Amino acid sequence: MLTLLSAGLLSACTNEKSTNLTPPVAIAAPIATIEATNPSNFARTQEPLYFSLYDLGLANDDAKAKYLVAQQDGKILPSQLIDTDMDSKPDTFLVVPDFAAAQTQKFSIVSDASIKVPALKKQTQAEISIKEGGQWNGKVYENFTHFKNVQKFTPPPQYTDHSYFIRYEGPGIESDKTAYRVYLDWRNGFDIFGKKTSDMVLQNVGQKDYEDYHHDAPWGQDILKVGKTLGTGGYGFWNGKSVDLVSKVKTWDATIVENGALYSAFNIKYNQWEVNNTVVDLSSTIAMNAGSRLAHTRLALSIPPTTEAKVHPKLILTEKIPNIAIGVVKHKDTKLILGNETVSGNAWTYAASWGKQSLSGPDDYVGMAVIFKRGDRELQTEDAGSYVTVMKNLNAELEYYFVATWDKEINAIKTEAEFKAYLDQEVERLTKTTRIELQTTLGAADKKKKLDANEALAWSKRLADSDIARKTFTFGYGSWDDVRDRKAKFDYDMSGLHIMALQELNKVSPDPKYANAAEAVTGTFVSDAGEIHTFKPDLFSIDLTNPGRVLINLETATHKEKYRKSVDFLRAQLKKHPRTSEGAFWHRITYPNQLWLDGVYMGIPFLVQYAATYETGATQHKSFKEAVHEFEISRNRLRDPKNGLYFHAWDESKKAIWADKHTGLASQYWARGSGWLAMAMVDVLDYLPESETELRKTMINMINEFAETIVRYQDPETGTWWQILDKPNAIGNYRESSASAMYSYFLSKAVNKGYLPQTYSDAATKAFSGLVNEFISMHHDGKISFNMQCQVAGLGFGRDGTYDYYMTEPIVSDDPKGNGPFILAGIETYKMLKK
Repeated sequence: MLTLLSAGLLSACTNEKSTNLTPPVAIAAPIATIEATNPSNFARTQEPLYFSLYDLGLANDDAKAKYLVAQQDGKILPSQLIDTDMDSKPDTFLVVPDFAAAQTQKFSIVSDASIKVPALKKQTQAEISIKEGGQWNGKVYENFTHFKNVQKFTPPPQYTDHSYFIRYEGPGIESDKTAYRVYLDWRNGFDIFGKKTSDMVLQNVGQKDYEDYHHDAPWGQDILKVGKTLGTGGYGFWNGKSVDLVSKVKTWDATIVENGALYSAFNIKYNQWEVNNTVVDLSSTIAMNAGSRLAHTRLALSIPPTTEAKVHPKLILTEKIPNIAIGVVKHKDTKLILGNETVSGNAWTYAASWGKQSLSGPDDYVGMAVIFKRGDRELQTEDAGSYVTVMKNLNAELEYYFVATWDKEINAIKTEAEFKAYLDQEVERLTKTTRIELQTTLGAADKKKKLDANEALAWSKRLADSDIARKTFTFGYGSWDDVRDRKAKFDYDMSGLHIMALQELNKVSPDPKYANAAEAVTGTFVSDAGEIHTFKPDLFSIDLTNPGRVLINLETATHKEKYRKSVDFLRAQLKKHPRTSEGAFWHRITYPNQLWLDGVYMGIPFLVQYAATYETGATQHKSFKEAVHEFEISRNRLRDPKNGLYFHAWDESKKAIWADKHTGLASQYWARGSGWLAMAMVDVLDYLPESETELRKTMINMINEFAETIVRYQDPETGTWWQILDKPNAIGNYRESSASAMYSYFLSKAVNKGYLPQTYSDAATKAFSGLVNEFISMHHDGKISFNMQCQVAGLGFGRDGTYDYYMTEPIVSDDPKGNGPFILAGIETYKMLKK
């Protein structure tokens, strides 16, 4: 995946300017060029940007990786080659530039063994240190001669708390801001070493004895009493009344994953954790970045090797371990502080404590927090010892951060207000990731080829083949959806849009793998009785109608009765679907009275295709009129006459939090919303017969009107479109690929079908060229990726529809909502250029 390796791997903003930029050096030929933009109106110091070697066009064992250097205007940027998947092989290149507010920077990544890279000041450290030269006396290690740092360590069976064997009792990690340790025993305590210096200190902590770090020293000291609690950011299981810590464990395996100047990490593997009447393995990786107090924590549950799994392990684990509890210790006279709880589920927020809770002195203030995605939290509660955030175990994994501040640090946070402001800024950094545009040398020659019909089709096939090799055939019923990390569902994008794109590709370039995808994926959700697995009728989600188009194609190709029953069911469901007073379909029962642009695509092309395939006479004509009427309502209610653009949605009741209280309209022109509408306009005409003269005229007029508008908002430099169409220069806005692909498809198909004059072919060609040049990346294994896709955007349930909201949703690669339209756009560009 392009952009940042993990949307969450970010560091804290500081008031100190980085001094790691080196004097000018000779500029080597790049293997990649980067354009990176700070989407915030505040500076980001030492902003970590993560580029996988795969996205740079390199294999993990490529010799070039060893000599990677980031260059900017002839200077070397601080960087580090790191291992993120714990296979002992570097897989990611970390670059750490400083950004002013809203600043865009350009730099290159080169591989050149002749470049002498200066050593960086060490700003992070991870270690685990054990005694040597002594002997065990029961559970205590005595008469040692020295400590030895090790990369991997599994405590012997007799080891427990107060065995005086591991220096400061477990692995430690620090940045130039603060330090943490985890007890490697049944307590699993998470503790804080408060620092009064930016130098690395862990190597000296506990060298004398186990009491010295509990007392004030020039470097700082242990500042937290943990007890039998979550400490600062620990984890366990919420049993309904309290937290079961990770205590009943057969063995602990600790590994130092990285110990670098800019990034360090360690992993603890808890083998055979007994919890909730089951036994699981738990892997915990904790990492820190230079300049940051945050500890990035990734948890992953797995089934012990001795356990036989007949179904997907995650299906078992999410049932047996329904939650993961995280949190901080609850000391007397401390205050619980909650971050914004009305944000999108993908936005980050926090649960924190503040107060006089330091071992260093009765008047010292400490702030602690866990930072997590708002939608991942199931419950905020507490037990006798901890403020507890109960997280959903939707995928047997969890990503979060913990953080602590001490009022004796350098540039310390002194008040509750300062602490909250700091946390609010941190969650914005995590939520609004740096906008990354990456171009690699690998594949550059392919992009320079003249775009002709064959090239356009070749790009569609390359992306389709890449997707098939990656994931397409893993989305059937009963499987695990690795894109969303959940059980696979009958859904609009993979079961619908993406499979439809493969069906269309098979028409122009027949291939069994394209032809078989529909039955191998979408078809698996239909039982022999015609029931659709995972479909929830009472939800009345218009989204779930879209895969019905695939099922119609399957029925006409195979004549299997189960498919006819399934599409009849979907048509009957539409007849019961709630509507606005003018007849437009609600988006979903949980979005009452609301017409969304997305929903026009989700329901109306299916309605027209069903009518054309199975209905006749007056019944058919009524369905056609009903379909076109949906477009008419959408135009009347959602189109802005001032500029021709469409607002994302309209609430007839005007009660939704995002709706204008006078018009009921959403406030933004979201690019993909209009993209859904654009595709729907050209798709319905495939099934609206020539005999329906007036209905076709209505649609063709609407297509021409929209085409004139959308071409005016096409980025003149790249031929693509912006996430919010009318605000290309606003902070955080970016050129968004899925919408750009939809407009490319719309324009080229409308030209091919004669709905638009040939004069639009230039804009259509420029659009598809832009998709390739701006958003496609090549990998060493021959696969390609389509990047810079808004993962999802909606309204309600924490999504307030403001400009800022649309800037907070994750930006991803190779989502079916983007890859499907790209494949379709390539097919239509092929047809257009072939003429």
